[in-house]
Amino acid sequence: MERTLAVLRAFSAEQPELTLTEVARASGLDRAGARRILLALVELGYVRHEQRRFALTPQVLEFGHAYLSSRSLPQIAEPHLRRLTAEVREMTALAVLEDTEIRYVAQVPSPKLLGVEIPVGTRLPAHATSMGKVLLAAVAPERLEAGLRAVELPALTPHTVNSRGELLAELAEIRKQGYVIADDELEEGLRGVAVPVHDADGRVCAAANVSLDVHSSTEEGVRREIVPMLARTAARIEADLQLKPRRR
Repeated sequence: MERTLAVLRAFSAEQPELTLTEVARASGLDRAGARRILLALVELGYVRHEQRRFALTPQVLEFGHAYLSSRSLPQIAEPHLRRLTAEVREMTALAVLEDTEIRYVAQVPSPKLLGVEIPVGTRLPAHATSMGKVLLAAVAPERLEAGLRAVELPALTPHTVNSRGELLAELAEIRKQGYVIADDELEEGLRGVAVPVHDADGRVCAAANVSLDVHSSTEEGVRREIVPMLARTAARIEADLQLKPRRR
């Protein structure tokens, strides 16, 4: 097994095709041993052999599929959120929409001593949060209007948008721009930045977020620096979700 894995690991993005000699050198095996393993992998369909060169086939993705299919959305998202938190040094999170509330399903705390921290499982009014607004913006307009008419929209701070008409207008704009920056709406002094996360079918299934002090940077600075980083994080999560087998 160790020798077989050594052969598979010999291939990389920089060296997708290798000769027998190159495989033997990279794996630390002699030519005879490397050849036996390569031929077995060719027969099993994990490696192809053309003109004295070997390369992996897409069938090796079976191993990744098995791993990803056993993981939930939070498990898939967490390593990407951790990477983003390390870059921005702020709390990052993932939430899903439940009626007109959001539920935090993944969260990586800020490394700062007095950073923001909202535990996984926390439910918050969607209209007062950046992730909630991104998720509400993805709801069909007629369904959204009916849902908002049926609930109260409490003003958690003096800055919370709690007028249905104003909120619907803001959600239409968010739908166009693909992100939201919400200042002082959930808590004074707190700025939330969020983007949507799409599943393998292209539907918005969650929202990813960075929470930071509203005074730590300008809105333009957040738009220029944080939003692109957050969008790249969402894209990485979406790429992993694309690999997760769909339910039939």
